[in-house]
Amino acid sequence: MSFDVGAEAYAAFMGRYSEPLADALLAVVRPAEGQRALDVGCGPGVVTSRLVHRLGAESVVAVDPSESFVRATRERCPGVDVRLGLAEALPWPDDTVDLAVAQLVVAFMKDPVVGLREMRRVTRPGGSVAASMWDLAGERAPLSPLWRAVRSLWPGARDESMLPGARDGDLARLMAAAGLTGVTSSELTVSVGYQTFGEWWTPYTFGVGPAGDFVASLSDGDRNALAERCHELLPTAPFTVDATAFVVLAHP
Repeated sequence: MSFDVGAEAYAAFMGRYSEPLADALLAVVRPAEGQRALDVGCGPGVVTSRLVHRLGAESVVAVDPSESFVRATRERCPGVDVRLGLAEALPWPDDTVDLAVAQLVVAFMKDPVVGLREMRRVTRPGGSVAASMWDLAGERAPLSPLWRAVRSLWPGARDESMLPGARDGDLARLMAAAGLTGVTSSELTVSVGYQTFGEWWTPYTFGVGPAGDFVASLSDGDRNALAERCHELLPTAPFTVDATAFVVLAHP
């Protein structure tokens, strides 16, 4: 799957949801003055920028495996230590931060338990580890209308519902398997409005993530058929898409 895309493509594809979700997530996590925080899988800096607003650039570090996202976060958040790297091998020593956050990332880690274990390792005793993921299995994700249309046309197509953390209880289970304690779960819902069908559809053609990869793999005819099917399944424009994410908070 491809996340090595420009920040603009990601923002058009998922940013309309991840920006308000980040606000809601930090309202749950509640970073406090004097803390040091890590944004794992920072993407183009959605959560990072909000951590900077609360804690200051000198108190925030971030990491992402995509060079384009690392560049984008450095530009968006001057002064933040943003590094190229994987969640499974975080480039910081033990007990570096008070808070480690992974928004919409666990599902795409090569090994989620190892990645969460690394987040636990770099978090000081008494700190917090937080993660969020869309309810893909429950069809309450931003991507759910697209995958519903895909399955109606190609019943054997593989969607994102089996990704780690994408179903109720899965994030909490992964946190516990990583040795985190005091695990608590909640849900957050955001709403995004669209004035036209094209405004909703076009970002799927940018090749971002599994959904973008699937759309890009189709022939022109099949891509047009998928767009038509999505148009049939979605409400008449203007319409709103509600998206719900699981949120889990735990401690090292």
